[in-house]
Amino acid sequence: MERYSRQVILDGFGTEKQKDLSGSTVGILGVGGLGCPAAMYLAGAGIGKLILVDSQSPEESNLNRQILHWPEDIGKRSKSESASWKLKQFNPDISVIEKTIEVNNHNIKETLGDADIILDCTDNFSTRMILNDYCINSDTPFIHAAVESWHGQITAIIPKITPCLKCIFPNPPPAKKVFPILGPTAGIFGSMQASEAIKILTDLGDVLSSKLLVGDIQYNQWDIIEIKKRENCPACKQDQMK
Repeated sequence: MERYSRQVILDGFGTEKQKDLSGSTVGILGVGGLGCPAAMYLAGAGIGKLILVDSQSPEESNLNRQILHWPEDIGKRSKSESASWKLKQFNPDISVIEKTIEVNNHNIKETLGDADIILDCTDNFSTRMILNDYCINSDTPFIHAAVESWHGQITAIIPKITPCLKCIFPNPPPAKKVFPILGPTAGIFGSMQASEAIKILTDLGDVLSSKLLVGDIQYNQWDIIEIKKRENCPACKQDQMK
């Protein structure tokens, strides 16, 4: 327990909460700017099993923010493989499963079905909505985050309790192939995803459920927006019909 001693001595944490983490499985959908720092901190915290899902390979333009991918990875391995190798060296006591696959409605259950909680670290809303529907149908909580430029947003989505992603974004913006991003923006919000997951798994702290935290690190402006379920949301209706 020496490795985790500094978090075990947190008020209310103790060895029992550490056991909760070691018995948990976290899925990370997208091992890029958000997924890399999130995976690092979850591995450091002693999450028992991480499932890393990404179909892409590292590119040089990723290296300003995707801290688990290095120049020697370019052209040689996928992002999931690149991140998995380093996390296994970082904490050999945890299990890391890499899946180089593009998630769709047909394979998401097989890909992430073991996860107790999932982190939405993707960069497009079409994949996010696939994740949203899966989590509603499987009663799996997930932590949504998105970043661009100096800005970011994050919320915890708990099926049957909080608004879903379709409630918040009924008409999501089109995907962008290239968007500006400062590395620390992704680092901050990816780290927050890890902390939200830990809070949910240990039942500690105030989770960002039914709240959307938005931040601008250029001007240090932060807001928490209270959010509610949208009437006649087509995604939430699935939840209500169970």
